[in-house]
Amino acid sequence: MMFSMKDLGTVLAAAALFAFLFSGAHAQSTQPAQLTANVVIAPQLPKADDRYKADVLLIVAHPDDDTGILNYITRASLDEHKRIAVIFSTRGNAGGNAAGMEQSKAIADEREMEARRSLAASGIENVWFLHGLDTATQDVLHSLETLGHGEALDETVRLVRLTRPEVIITWMPAYVAGENHGDHQASGVVATEAFDLAGDPTVFPEQVNAPRRYYSINNYGEGLHPWQAKKLYYFSDASHQDFLAHHGPTYLARDISKSKGVSYAALNRKAWDLYATQIDPLLDYYSSMPDYLILAKSYVKTTSKEADVWDGISDKPIAFVPAPGYRAGVSSPLSVELGGPWAFYKQFQIAHGVAEPLSFVKPQTAFSSNSELWVPLLIHNDTDQPRDLVLSSTLGEGWVPVKDTVYHVEAHGVYPAQLFLTRTAPLPPSAAITQTPSSVMPVTPTQELHWTLTDGGKHVGEASITVYLEYNGVPQ
Repeated sequence: MMFSMKDLGTVLAAAALFAFLFSGAHAQSTQPAQLTANVVIAPQLPKADDRYKADVLLIVAHPDDDTGILNYITRASLDEHKRIAVIFSTRGNAGGNAAGMEQSKAIADEREMEARRSLAASGIENVWFLHGLDTATQDVLHSLETLGHGEALDETVRLVRLTRPEVIITWMPAYVAGENHGDHQASGVVATEAFDLAGDPTVFPEQVNAPRRYYSINNYGEGLHPWQAKKLYYFSDASHQDFLAHHGPTYLARDISKSKGVSYAALNRKAWDLYATQIDPLLDYYSSMPDYLILAKSYVKTTSKEADVWDGISDKPIAFVPAPGYRAGVSSPLSVELGGPWAFYKQFQIAHGVAEPLSFVKPQTAFSSNSELWVPLLIHNDTDQPRDLVLSSTLGEGWVPVKDTVYHVEAHGVYPAQLFLTRTAPLPPSAAITQTPSSVMPVTPTQELHWTLTDGGKHVGEASITVYLEYNGVPQ
């Protein structure tokens, strides 16, 4: 049988009309509709639950950590009508209590409620809590241990795939002088890993496995989809905030909220008030601080790294972008380097492609009065023979001298030297304050500690760290 072009056009138009009418009727049903004895139409799949879609996902450690970035998330939520979701990696079970006697699990229950109420005041309702323990440390490796690193990453990747954020904001994964809580750092580590892994279908594949009967019970497979966020930002609680500027956008507390007609500083204080157990005597100081964001990654074209968070972002999903991955560095046959969290971050930042954005963070720590300063060192011997290597310390004024020490390091081995330093001299007073865009910052005295490694009198390596002589806030 032969069709003319006119006849073919009529047939195609009729087929298109039939498909349109059938699809409209079928959209009302999830059951297959029979066309003939041998052909049926599969049920239409439901879309992802849009109630939990986020524009920005904030990943932090403790209830009240969100106050460190309130200038931005309040502005984004109330004035820009962005959907903000928050993940806390702990429930704050080791925090102090300025409101009552409750401690441990009881204060964790209180702090969870405080967080939900405080965030609700900024229009933020989707809040999740992981199962990590609040750990009083500044060592990220200790916090990752008590957090349950693998479980926390599993849960965080799941929530990234559920919320499908365009932007992830988290604590900066680096060791800085300041409060520098290990849990803060650990949440930044897990958030960075989740940013890099949530788009990979081979990571936690059970999450992206399609359930056999999604409309039934006793099923398996979570029915999520891989998701690649577009931007990753860090923020920090470093005591010397000025060094964080110009690595990303800045949001000021003195700016006026368009929806509320008051400054963000005033809104910050109201949000802080709802954290009654955590009220800080420096509340007014903290609530007036600028928010310095650090652009760690962007997979969309932006005007500049200091442009607004939303610059360059559309609602179109992007493809998965794999992280560079770990690469062993090339070092001298004999060498010494900072160990512990500093050695970890050196590897971590390279593996996740954030070494260049964080290159401005130099090795640093802080010393608290009446305490020891912990400095881990790794002494490397990559030769084929064991070596007796001599480590010499240059500590400077006020420190208890440390004698030269001989370390026997096996061939192709590493000796983890643990140094605990103390001072004889009192801490010097802080210098005059310096002005920042909207507040003042103390200028803290610093000293540089230095170590040299020798082999038979020959210099083979060195390491150093800058020490801020200030109260660190969390015991080391």
